[in-house]
Amino acid sequence: MAKIKFTKSFTQQEPIPADGIVLATNIMQTGRLHRYNLEEGEEGQASMLETEFSTWQEVDYCLACTSGGYAIQLALRVCGVKPGDKVLANAYTLAPVPGAIHNVSAEPVFVEINANYHIDLEDLATKSKNSGAKYLLLSHMRGHIANMDRIVEICNHEGIRLIEDCAHTMGSKWRGIRSGNFGLVSAFSTQTYKHINSGEGGFLTTNDPELAAKAVVSSGSYMLYGRHGASPAEKIFKKIRQHAPNYSGRMDQLRASLLRSQLPRLEKNIVRWNVLYDLLFEGLSNIDGVVIPKRHEKEFYVGSSIQFRLDKIGINQIPQFVDECSSRGVELKWFGASEPKAFTSRYDSWSYIKNLPVLPITLSILDRTLDMRIPLTFSSEDCKIIIQVIQSEIEKFQD
Repeated sequence: MAKIKFTKSFTQQEPIPADGIVLATNIMQTGRLHRYNLEEGEEGQASMLETEFSTWQEVDYCLACTSGGYAIQLALRVCGVKPGDKVLANAYTLAPVPGAIHNVSAEPVFVEINANYHIDLEDLATKSKNSGAKYLLLSHMRGHIANMDRIVEICNHEGIRLIEDCAHTMGSKWRGIRSGNFGLVSAFSTQTYKHINSGEGGFLTTNDPELAAKAVVSSGSYMLYGRHGASPAEKIFKKIRQHAPNYSGRMDQLRASLLRSQLPRLEKNIVRWNVLYDLLFEGLSNIDGVVIPKRHEKEFYVGSSIQFRLDKIGINQIPQFVDECSSRGVELKWFGASEPKAFTSRYDSWSYIKNLPVLPITLSILDRTLDMRIPLTFSSEDCKIIIQVIQSEIEKFQD
């Protein structure tokens, strides 16, 4: 009997909406791609996007950036991180997060994670008290939101500034509050595999007017900060405009036009993602040997990817399992590999960081963790095929 194979791509995104293509084409026909190259009285695409995203995110200020990674490092800078400062960060994250810390010449202090892929609250409390760090760069890795009430409590108690990396949680909520609205400053990504797609891009958001003004000027606004949408009043800029360095990381008109067409569709797309995620969650959870953490009742998630652990297969067998699934069209990423591969790397592979710690709990969890994208080009039937493939391959290793 022939094996079932899955034939769709795990990296194929939906097309840009037709109105976004028209808008982008119009921008290209003008040749005025730079966000400040505007006609008299014209409001630019990036400015309108900033206003629209700040309204959607329910936040006062928004800056459109070249990438999510740039937004993170800029958030660190405007929050006051200086060379040599220590920055707490959960150990389960992706390379742009420690890269942003390195970019500002700071030192990461990695915190253990727990079995739910959240930052470990006990380890966070201990290191917040003892490490000397005054900043927490919290990565909501792969869309998993920890107990934000407790995290905010720890940060407030220890005088720690919270910066949220929301690259994977645009649209997610904790206790009805949007991810990104707990920290002093937050960063979002619009890279191709995120919830809205401009190839590369991102946002910085905050409710602090002085930090917002610093971010706008440092993004490379020169003295054209008045052409930004969701930004502070002139009197705030007068205080800081000659004291904030220019790091040139502003978003251009073309990418902003692509995102403006997708943002109004995001809420419906979140529903679509969660239909697929819930189907995969139920099907994979019913497979013997597969462990998927349940979501907390206070967490509203966006299921654009799914993570699970294999607890009845030897760790040394997992690479073969991944290869067998791949041969049948199901693309899984393994976080237990000793060498980084594609987008997947582990904290202990970032060798440019001095004095990397040994975090046994994190390593034991990631040793068995597999990660799978859920693009909106998939259907419910596609998810059923994926479940069948994974189940049949797991059964082979358990015989």
